Amino acid sequence: MDKLDLILLMSVNPGFGGQSFITEALNKLSDARARIDAWTQATGRTILLEIDGGVKVDNIGAIAAAGADTFVAGSAIFGSSDYKATISAMRNAVAEARRNAMRRRSI
Repeated sequence: MDKLDLILLMSVNPGFGGQSFITEALNKLSDARARIDAWTQATGRTILLEIDGGVKVDNIGAIAAAGADTFVAGSAIFGSSDYKATISAMRNAVAEARRNAMRRRSI
């Protein structure tokens, strides 16, 4: 991990855009986030955790809660009639997931 700046997890089968998110990726994200956080605590170096595939407004909050901090969303945005509204809704869902995570940590 000492040579990494970013870890990318795919959450669809490789091949083409527009696929559905594979929910098992949430467990992989959580595991990767735990390893990254332990590494960061031990070394002070941060590593980004990126997810690519099936990221949409209705699941990006859960993806963020599982540990992703970088998101690739293609079809969800480009298949939308209003890019700005879709991106805004995604940002709001990520922010809400992060607020909820902070509340849980402070309990």
